[in-house]
Amino acid sequence: MLTARTPTSLAVALALGLAGPLAAQDSAPALTLELNAQEQVETGCKLSFLARNGHPTAIDKVVYETVLFDTTGQVERLTLFDFGTLPAGKPRLRQFVVPGLQCDGLGQILINGASTCEAGELGASACIEGLGLTSRTDVEMMG
Repeated sequence: MLTARTPTSLAVALALGLAGPLAAQDSAPALTLELNAQEQVETGCKLSFLARNGHPTAIDKVVYETVLFDTTGQVERLTLFDFGTLPAGKPRLRQFVVPGLQCDGLGQILINGASTCEAGELGASACIEGLGLTSRTDVEMMG
């Protein structure tokens, strides 16, 4: 492992992408989904996602194939979440009510892929490659 003790080793580390925080900045996800909240409502579990599009242009439409797992790790259901348009540089909150689901029974959410990704010049890979997933709840986000 290289350490940045001398100007020469720093230059080598930069060239090899081993410069720690500098390398981390380059690998920041361009698109992130955060499970921000969940709330039990009369008809099911309402999931609130904060989406941030860090791409230079808008994503016109994105629909994610999503797998919901219960707290024991068993598949509860496979569903589609339509996030619609995600403008560049602007966060968007999207809410989905999952009918019949008890929020306290939800353990994990897997973003299985994008069933629709209309991203113009960015291409279809813009919706899934390097997707950053986080959660502010007890429910784990996976992708």
